[in-house]
This record gives sequence, C-alpha cells and structure tokens, in this order.
Amino acid sequence: MMKVSDAKKIGLFLGGVLFGTAGIKILSSKDAKKAYVQCTAAALRAKDSVMKTVTTVQENAGDVLAEAKQINEDRAAEEAEAEVKEEA
Repeated sequence: MMKVSDAKKIGLFLGGVLFGTAGIKILSSKDAKKAYVQCTAAALRAKDSVMKTVTTVQENAGDVLAEAKQINEDRAAEEAEAEVKEEA
C-alpha cells in the first residue's frame, strides 16, 4: 500500500518532469532563440565598448608615464647643472 507522502513525492516528481519538458520546449522555441541572439549581440557590443575604453586608458597611462619620466630627467639635469655652478 502506498503512503500519502510517497504519492506526493511521485506527484512532485512527475510535475517537475512535465514542467521541465515544457521549459525545454519554451527555451528551444524560435522566439527564445531570437532573444538569445539579441542578448548575445548586445553583450558583444558591450565587450567592444569596454575594450575601446581599456585601450584608451592604456594609451593615456603610457603618455602620462612617458611625461613623468621626462619631468624627472629634466629635474635631475637641472639639479646636476646647479651643483656644477655651485662648485665653480
């Protein structure tokens, strides 16, 4: 004899299988595929935008670094020149 809890478990299992099968059909429909394609296209556009921004930031960081090095070299040269003048 089947207990009520066993019948409930079997009912839940069968309901889950039915819901899962319906879900798979919905997820594999043409409309769902169109939505996946649109979402993927949007993600690719966002990636391209982020990569452009990253490239710009990297270029600017390189420029800042080069200018900072030049400032330090100029300052060192001025200090060395000032020391030579003091010694003379």
